[in-house]
Amino acid sequence: MPCQRYGKNNHHNLKLAIIVICVVVCLTLLSIVVVFLSKKKKRTSSLTASTSQPSMVSYQILHHSTQGFTTSNLIGSGSFGSVYKGFLESEHKFVAIKVINLQMSGAHKSFIAECNALKFIRHRNLVKILTCCTSIDYSGQEFKALVFEYMPNGSLEKWLHPSAEITDRLYTLDLTQRLNIVIDVASALHYLHYGCEQPVVHCDLKPENVVLDDDMVAHVTDFGLARLLSMTNGDPHNQSSTTVLKGTIGYAPPEYGMSCEVSMQGDVYSFGILVLEMVTGRRPMEEMLKDDNNLHNYVKMAYSHNLLEITDSTLLPKQIGEEENYTKKLTMCVFSLIRVGLACSVESPNERMNMADVTRELNLTKDVFLRD
Repeated sequence: MPCQRYGKNNHHNLKLAIIVICVVVCLTLLSIVVVFLSKKKKRTSSLTASTSQPSMVSYQILHHSTQGFTTSNLIGSGSFGSVYKGFLESEHKFVAIKVINLQMSGAHKSFIAECNALKFIRHRNLVKILTCCTSIDYSGQEFKALVFEYMPNGSLEKWLHPSAEITDRLYTLDLTQRLNIVIDVASALHYLHYGCEQPVVHCDLKPENVVLDDDMVAHVTDFGLARLLSMTNGDPHNQSSTTVLKGTIGYAPPEYGMSCEVSMQGDVYSFGILVLEMVTGRRPMEEMLKDDNNLHNYVKMAYSHNLLEITDSTLLPKQIGEEENYTKKLTMCVFSLIRVGLACSVESPNERMNMADVTRELNLTKDVFLRD
């Protein structure tokens, strides 16, 4: 009998021990799972914070930074808003504040389009968005603004076509600077078209939308008309919209006037016109270039026989025979730039160069031009 009781107690103790061990193991596993999920949640929160839209800034801060959005701080204006220079005390630096004119038709869509386009793109030749504001102003009206890095040297437009009131400064660009700016803009477009997970079409490339930093490095800005292209089997496709997208007359491709489709080829056309403008110093909508004699045709007619006659005079040597070797290199560089500009701005979208070929051609041109 004693042996039987001992056996039963031993069996009971074994079962109890197994149960205790199972409970301990389950609690340990549960603790590990809780810690793992907690860490994962923190990583996810951190990732979300780093990839989401920039943090918001208050209307009061922007109002104070621009001294009440005074005209003395106004540095530019566009279709959907005005740009002010401001100083953010918290960051100890100047910024460019784009205030959206919400009274304009399409302004809300423009704000959303710009936020979407700039949300995940990062490139040295694109203006970096720092923060944004969606609030109510002091008069109780809705207020929206985007805050960007400030570009001290202003827009390319100002350098190509300086106004009368700033003639006291020498706003001139030599050929090396213009070549570098063209390459910067081409690099930005190449990234938008081929370097983003979803291709971006700018839709409004022009000198006013190219700004220059302290080192005269060009940055493309103003994505208010930008569109994200849909992808099918890895190939980008033109995107249609019910909104009429014409960009800016003179820079918008001819097909935009016949349909609402936007495409990478449309950006290429605008880039080609920009290149021709930088070489000739002529705006695409000058009086002499109206009707059928547009900037592309004007340059094409002079391309083979009187190239230097249509070149911006500020790029040419002051005296005939001056630095003969440089003059030859200058002529070759101008010839190459015009060839690229013409190839990008042909009427048929399918016959235009793509930005991958453009950047390769321009970098080869730069290597030859700067070679001793």
